[in-house]
Amino acid sequence: MNITKENKDNLNAVLKVKVQPEDYKENVDKQIKEYKKKVKMDGFRPGKVPEGLVRKMYGTSLKIDQINKLVSEKLSQYLKDEELKILGEPLPSKEEQKEIDWNKDEELEFAFDIGLSPEFEVKITKHDKIPFYKIKVTDDLINNQIENYQSRLGEFQNIDQVETNEELIKADISQLDENNNIIDDGIQKENATISLNVIKDEEEKKKFEEAKVNDEIDIDLKKAYPNASELSSMLGISKEEAEELSGMFRIRINEIKKFIKAEINQDFFDKIYGEGEVTSEEEMKEKIKEELEQQLKPESDRKFAHDAKEHFVNKIDPELPSDFLKRWLKETQKDNKLTEEQIENEFPDFLKDVKWDLIKNKIIKDYELKVEESEVLDLAKQVTLQQFQQYGMMNLPEEQLEQYAKEILKKEEDKNRLYDQKYQDKVVELLKENVKLNEKEVTSEEFKEQIEKDQNKQTKK
Repeated sequence: MNITKENKDNLNAVLKVKVQPEDYKENVDKQIKEYKKKVKMDGFRPGKVPEGLVRKMYGTSLKIDQINKLVSEKLSQYLKDEELKILGEPLPSKEEQKEIDWNKDEELEFAFDIGLSPEFEVKITKHDKIPFYKIKVTDDLINNQIENYQSRLGEFQNIDQVETNEELIKADISQLDENNNIIDDGIQKENATISLNVIKDEEEKKKFEEAKVNDEIDIDLKKAYPNASELSSMLGISKEEAEELSGMFRIRINEIKKFIKAEINQDFFDKIYGEGEVTSEEEMKEKIKEELEQQLKPESDRKFAHDAKEHFVNKIDPELPSDFLKRWLKETQKDNKLTEEQIENEFPDFLKDVKWDLIKNKIIKDYELKVEESEVLDLAKQVTLQQFQQYGMMNLPEEQLEQYAKEILKKEEDKNRLYDQKYQDKVVELLKENVKLNEKEVTSEEFKEQIEKDQNKQTKK
């Protein structure tokens, strides 16, 4: 087998693969012998069908399979051995591919179009000016975080009387007839949960004002809860039954529960930060400020990464084999059901992403950036801790945290994603150190406004 490369220009080439009979004949013969043992045909005992007949029936399809497999393997090996930097994957050439007669041709030639990665330099200097938005940690942000902690650590407590119409009620619900008598075989639900703040009709909601345990209240459930899914869940009936529901229901209150936020005290500090780590509200606020600065830093870095991408893509603008890439995108995205119109609309953004990936990889190579396994484990631990914190578990023992992180890294897809994220982080840090940062301190609201401007600008493009 012989593979040659013919350059069409700096970004496009054709690989020609010449296949001789000796490259595939032995494997085809082996396959025919294997088929001979299995094939069933009237008039012949199993395994006794003449080889010539098997070859006549299956020889061409086996030949095609073996040659396609061989060409694919050798083509991949050639790209690796020659260290060819290509974009996308080789595609059968529409212009160079000669017609093949699989039944007669023994010597075959295949032609594949390839898109070549461009050669370019990345120079990072203080002349590269990129904005960096530092988000201020304001008192409002700190107080909001304290309230979030209070809500996470709060709990429902029983009270005797409705106070705010925000309470949860445990009640027995009974369907009434037109005379407001309980229907014996009607819909009944014991100890159902009723959320007062979800009641849509104000007139029905008012009936619960200052209601007490053991009170009975007649309401129109369909008016109070017009959403059939909510009614279905509350009463334990089907959604179809809920949609047809009408008439009055009696609510007999068993319990009234009010959500009480956690008090700010030493127990509160200990639950968040561990026993004795924080001993005053001032210390807690300082801790929260540090936490928020760490939480907001990735957002600033993501915005910086976006602006750096725009800057360096526009500055370097590496030339790409656009026609090849558009064809490759169309031919490899068929399973994803992207229309030609969608591909045309999204193609400029796709090209920008390809250019940025090339620039990032060039930076990683030129500056010899490395990601260690220990760094990825630390990142996995951060991700794990953030997930647990969303459910109010603020502290997790180190050994347990590491155990969960290692479970994440067992999944190849998650592991690769974290490696990519860490490389991205290192590129961002390197750029921050080597470009001219136009630092701008903004509030979280101003930062969101800037993100929205970027998104609107992108949409208009």
